[in-house]
Amino acid sequence: MRTDPGHYDLTVALTYYVPYVSGLTEVARAVAEGMASRGARVAVATTRHDPAAPARERVNGVDLYRTPVVARVGRGVISPRFTTVARALARRSDVLNVHLPLLEAGLLTLGLPGTAVVATHHDDVWLPSSVTGRLQTAVVDRSVARALRDSAAVVVNNEDHAAGSRHRHLMERAGLTAVPPPCRVRERAAATFRDGPGPHFGFLGRLAPEKALDLAVRAFRTLEDPTARLIIAGEDTRVAGGGVATELRALAAGDTRVRFPGFLTDAQVNELYSSLDAFVLPSVAEESFGISQVEAMMLGVPSIASDLPGMRQPVLTTGFGRLFEAGDVAALAATMTEVAALDPAARAAGAERARGLYGADACLDRYEALFARLAAERRPAGAGPVRARDRDA
Repeated sequence: MRTDPGHYDLTVALTYYVPYVSGLTEVARAVAEGMASRGARVAVATTRHDPAAPARERVNGVDLYRTPVVARVGRGVISPRFTTVARALARRSDVLNVHLPLLEAGLLTLGLPGTAVVATHHDDVWLPSSVTGRLQTAVVDRSVARALRDSAAVVVNNEDHAAGSRHRHLMERAGLTAVPPPCRVRERAAATFRDGPGPHFGFLGRLAPEKALDLAVRAFRTLEDPTARLIIAGEDTRVAGGGVATELRALAAGDTRVRFPGFLTDAQVNELYSSLDAFVLPSVAEESFGISQVEAMMLGVPSIASDLPGMRQPVLTTGFGRLFEAGDVAALAATMTEVAALDPAARAAGAERARGLYGADACLDRYEALFARLAAERRPAGAGPVRARDRDA
C-alpha cells in the first residue's frame, strides 16, 4: 500500500469545475468524488474561474487545486499556472484523467512516462462560425489531438458520438472505451413547478447558444393549449462564452406560459423533473450524451431530443421518448404533443430501463477498472498490485 502523502491515485484536469455546472463538469465531479468514495486519493486541477472559490479546498474527499485566471477568451479562461499545477499533480499520480475539449490539453499530457493518461472526450469544441471562432477551434483541436496521441485510453460517452467526431481516428488509435456518464437517480418530489392540468415541457442546463432553446420556444408557441407550460431552467448568468437568456425571454415575450426560473438548487431539480411530462433537448450542435435528459428519464419523464450523434443514444437505447430532425420547429412541435400523451405504464417502464442502463455505480465500476488496469501496467516490477478500494483516503 502506498503511504506517500504526496501521492495520488488519480488527478482529474479541466478548467471549469465546481461551482460551475455543465454536463462536462458533472461527469468530472462524479468520477472524482466516486473514486474518492471508493478509497482512492484524488486531486482535481482546475482554475479559479469563480474568484469567490478558494484556491485550495477539500470537497467530498477530493483535493481541489484552483489556479488564478488572468483573462477570458470566449468560453475559455487563461490561467498560466493551470498547466504547471496540473502537470505537477499528474507526475505524482498513477492516472491523469483529462477532460476534453481543453485548450491546454496538449501541453498538459506531454512527457508523463510514469503516469497513465486517460482522456475523457466529451465532444468536439463548438464555437460560433466567425473568423475568431474558427481560429479558436483550430487551436483547441490541435491541442486535443496532441493529448489524444499521448493517451493510453480514451473514454467516450458512446460510440455513436465518437463516430461523428473530428478526432475519431486518433481516439480509435489510442483505444476507445465507451462508458456512459455516471447519472444520478434522483428522488421524486413535490411538483412545485406544475401550474395547471396541461402538458408541462422542460429543459435544464446552461442557456447557451448551441442548446438551440429558441427552437423549443418557437415550437411550443405553436401549441394552442392555454394550459400547456414550457419551463426553461438552468444557469443563465454565468455561462462561459455568454448565454442567451435575454434573447430567449424576448422570444417568449407575451406568452405567459413560458417560464424561466433560473439556476435551481439540488432540491429544486428534483421538483422540476417531478413536474414535467416531457424533457426537451433541441441542441443543434452535437452533444455526446445529455445527462439532464437521462436524470429526467429515470423519474419517468420521456425525452424529446434532436436526432444527432451522441445525444440521441439515451432515447434509442431506452425507447423512452422520441427524436426529431435537428432544427425542424414543426417536427419538434408535433413530437412534443405526441410524447406528452404517453400513458403511466409506458413512463414507468421507460424509467426502469433508464435506471438499469445509466445508474452511477455501473459507470464508476468501469472507470475504476480502467484506471486500475492502466496504473498496474506502469507500476514497477515487483511493486505488487494496489487496488483503489484498499488505499487510505
